[in-house]
Amino acid sequence: MGIIIKNVNRLLSNNALELCQIRVSNGVISEIAPEVKQLNDEVIIDGKGHIISSGFIDVHVHLREPGGEAKETIETGTKAAAKGGYTTICAMPNTNPVPDDKHILEWIGQRIDQSATVNVLPYASITKGLNGEKLSDMKELKEAGAFAFTDDGVGIQTADQMYQAMQQAAALDMAIVAHCEDNSLIHSGVMHEGLTSKKLKLNGIPSICESTQIARDVLLAEATGCHYHVCHVSTKESVRVIRDAKRAGIRVTAEVTPHHLLLNECDITEVNSNYKMNPPLRSKEDQQALLIGLLDGTIDFIATDHAPHTEEEKARGMNDAPFGIVGLETAFPLLYTHLVKTNVVTLKQLLDWLTIKPAQVFGMKTGELEVGNKADLTILDITEKWDINKNNFLSKGRNTPFDKWEVTGKPLLTIVEGEIVFKEDNNV
Repeated sequence: MGIIIKNVNRLLSNNALELCQIRVSNGVISEIAPEVKQLNDEVIIDGKGHIISSGFIDVHVHLREPGGEAKETIETGTKAAAKGGYTTICAMPNTNPVPDDKHILEWIGQRIDQSATVNVLPYASITKGLNGEKLSDMKELKEAGAFAFTDDGVGIQTADQMYQAMQQAAALDMAIVAHCEDNSLIHSGVMHEGLTSKKLKLNGIPSICESTQIARDVLLAEATGCHYHVCHVSTKESVRVIRDAKRAGIRVTAEVTPHHLLLNECDITEVNSNYKMNPPLRSKEDQQALLIGLLDGTIDFIATDHAPHTEEEKARGMNDAPFGIVGLETAFPLLYTHLVKTNVVTLKQLLDWLTIKPAQVFGMKTGELEVGNKADLTILDITEKWDINKNNFLSKGRNTPFDKWEVTGKPLLTIVEGEIVFKEDNNV
């Protein structure tokens, strides 16, 4: 069954809007024109003048299944993604068991086929069990469907191990995606080492904990020719290292999260574990450096690092609660409200960072609103004001510092390969 989407505006390269109609046939965009003639039994969707975009892509999501189903499942996480306008997400491997051999990865693939609402591309781990000791069989894991390799949640502690991992990944033309954290510099920290940690009398994590590993790794990437991607950049020093590496021609890419763009350590006015994430919220200077890095292309795109936890876990306080916040259902409205409406960035820039840029970095055959591409689409309302309410999340996770924030804009309809997977009631 085909679909015709009428009365929608697509965003052109000059940031202008163009009213158009879109035909979807067999899961593919088959026509974009000022007017599309209805054929046979095609379903008509009235976009009511809203904006249509290629579906969002998030390369950094924690779905927790297998092993952490109390926090999230493939089903609940992908429903949250669809509500947030995402049509492709990449699932991190810090599950139990870890996808460090083909049998576990194939089982996860089967669960994705059974219960996922959107496209899910699973990562495999760099090391067995994420324990930083023995490398996983990358060739076997690539053949089993691994998207890329990461030990997200922990940094690779020795240069030799990262060097060997990059050599193997480069030979397979696969990316190493790195959570950068030197364990010897964590110092039992639970937030950024700075003004607020001193005020709240909490152990801090220094910026060099992240930036020193990135500095090491970009040189290893240069030596191996590996595609090295840096997760959730959070410090000005990290931005500087990545910028210098790109100028030197090293194959390095990077992402930043909505929360690191919109918050800093000064926003933590009390001991509240919903502000506990890793990497932590840094200084105002770091926050500004991240935005500049995104604008000048040092940082390639935005990823949420959606990390759900149970309310019981987060109630343990800053010292004992796990790191992480959810982000799939709040990313677009928060970024649109605080970056686009304030004229810091254009809507075109924001949508590129959520669609085209991650697709280009990882060679995905999606991300652009063009005839012949998969019909992964989202219709966006950029006018409605509303309050974020964590109790309305489709994710199992409620751990967010953005609860009750007033925002403008939201996804209204999400389509994956021609199938409607999310629809906001009565709005389209």
